[in-house]
Amino acid sequence: MKRIPSRWLTPVLVVLALFATSCGSDEPAPGTGARGGDGGEQAQAPEHPEGSTMAAIQAAGTITVGTKFDQRLFGQTNPRTGEVEGFDVEIAELVVEAIGPEVEIDFVETPSNIREIAIEEGTVDMVVATYTINDARKERIDFAGPYYVAGQDIMVPAGNPLGIGGVDDLNGKRVCSVQGSTSITNVRELAPEAQVTEFPLYTNCADAMRDGRVDAVSTDNVILLGLVEQYGAEVFEVVGNAFTTEPYGIGIPKGDDQLRSFINDRLEEIFANGEWAAAYERTVGTVSEETPQPPAVDRY
Repeated sequence: MKRIPSRWLTPVLVVLALFATSCGSDEPAPGTGARGGDGGEQAQAPEHPEGSTMAAIQAAGTITVGTKFDQRLFGQTNPRTGEVEGFDVEIAELVVEAIGPEVEIDFVETPSNIREIAIEEGTVDMVVATYTINDARKERIDFAGPYYVAGQDIMVPAGNPLGIGGVDDLNGKRVCSVQGSTSITNVRELAPEAQVTEFPLYTNCADAMRDGRVDAVSTDNVILLGLVEQYGAEVFEVVGNAFTTEPYGIGIPKGDDQLRSFINDRLEEIFANGEWAAAYERTVGTVSEETPQPPAVDRY
């Protein structure tokens, strides 16, 4: 569900209310007047075009967002809280906040191989899940964004025992990536002699390489950095030679131009006001050396 930052205000408001009561004052305690109990102006519900997806979501008070639950830094379930966390999650929250401040998010696990299906079947309202924009996918769904640009790279065992320096070196090697991803397609096209293994999740690939069943894992560089952080630099390393450009977009149903324009407007807003950079620094930025400039959205 959507995180509610105002929860930290509750204890303070309770204390203030009790203090006012004990003093016998007829005046409302600070933060308990006509503006509600949050100590300030209540966020105004935005107005959306009648009949739009945004108006329907606002009226329902909830939205279903597909993301990944095992993607370090982007979308991963916190074992302590049970909540999914990461850059994709925060981008989704920032977008939904503009639909309506009271709208709650139901995050649904949506791995790479079912993202288009989930959108087409209406299982989710949108997908924010390290989702590379490409022409084949745009035949089935629409994208807002991009909100981030990655590049495909290669992860190998620490010390790089086979001396893999780039995509050409994957020929003849046992290489793993996930089902339904652009990464697996790129490996097959650029290293046609690679022995390709597919799994549903990148952690499956990482486990296979740790166990010696594959020689390398290839996907977007930031995903690989998350796996290195998760498993340890003494276990894996990233080659550092990206060979593709991977623009991440927000997947939505085909033909919903109003929703697409709304999300693009919101992305440009958070690019400009610093919220995008702050979300990046809290997540991907914990393992990345610098915060990049946000990309230009594609209005096509």
